[in-house]
Amino acid sequence: MNIPSDLKYAKTDEWVKVDGKTATIGVTDYAQSQLSDIVYFEFKVDLDEIVKKGSAVATLESVKAAADVNTPVAGKVVGLNEAVVDGFEAINSNPYDSWFVKVEMSDLGELDALMDAAQYEEYCTERGH
Repeated sequence: MNIPSDLKYAKTDEWVKVDGKTATIGVTDYAQSQLSDIVYFEFKVDLDEIVKKGSAVATLESVKAAADVNTPVAGKVVGLNEAVVDGFEAINSNPYDSWFVKVEMSDLGELDALMDAAQYEEYCTERGH
């Protein structure tokens, strides 16, 4: 299982790359492996929309299940990766290059609630993986 050390992780299996006040968000290798082959991707937000921590920003559907992708931080949506709408297969093959949304964070303190790579690896292990 691939868990890059330069990212933060949510218990709902999203990764966050922090660059100043901007959080780039996608799903982890663990999440994509649990979903199996992704067959559909849809945004649940628009550019410039204000999102609350924990709100759905996208939906993934796989041959196994559908899953919401939630934002681990609150703020304003400043980027949407349109490439994943038609190229959703890349989510399975390279989940850390396949970001979904960028959020300009309204509260940097929310990052403190996220796990680092070692904590996330332990969390995944506790769940039996």
